[in-house]
Amino acid sequence: MNLITKYSKFVPYLYFLTIIAYWFTDINKIEGVSAYPILLFGIPFIWQIIKPNNRLNFGLGITFVCLSSYMIIAYISESLQIVNFSNVTKQVAVYSGLFVAANFIMALWIMRNSMKKSF
Repeated sequence: MNLITKYSKFVPYLYFLTIIAYWFTDINKIEGVSAYPILLFGIPFIWQIIKPNNRLNFGLGITFVCLSSYMIIAYISESLQIVNFSNVTKQVAVYSGLFVAANFIMALWIMRNSMKKSF
């Protein structure tokens, strides 16, 4: 149990690194070399895993809570405008809803980690 609590603080960073890696591979198939700047988004998360910094952690948490809140509002407004749901639309809505919820939870988890360290 102690091992799980020791490494559970890295879950949100690994989640966002996984999303960045997926985004990079998806864009790299289409665009090619111009997708490499996407990898720069992973630097703060890798830095937090290697050498944690309270200010960077708090900044990442606030940034991603705000972005996730914006994504939740955009998801809700998009889903309310769709009148006819096809099967593809339902599938995309479910996956994007899970993605939005997971981003928000991981951002809150980062905030929780930064609050635990500062108090």
